[in-house]
Amino acid sequence: MIQDISSQILKGILQGIMLLILDQQPEYGYGLGRKLNDYGLVAIPKGTIYPLLTTMEKRGLIEGRIQSSPAGPDRKYYFITAAGITAKNEFTNEWRQLENVVNKLLDKESKK
Repeated sequence: MIQDISSQILKGILQGIMLLILDQQPEYGYGLGRKLNDYGLVAIPKGTIYPLLTTMEKRGLIEGRIQSSPAGPDRKYYFITAAGITAKNEFTNEWRQLENVVNKLLDKESKK
């Protein structure tokens, strides 16, 4: 089901989802992809994740830092910034408003 979501819709909300995950703990790109998979977003290609991380970093929403890894080479971990927390909170509020509207419409539709 999640795999069938329109890529345009998903791209619009993926940044907010990534900020929510990074607010829980810093992650590196591959680890972030695994977490997205864990939440059911199994069809997100790495070719989407890494450019979005770069864009988010340029916008100051996250900060990438090279850190040593206990399981191999150094990795670039992404940390949410103060601007990222603000964007995450805005996303959360907007998502809840949108969710309310869509749920009202779906409830109306199911009563037909």
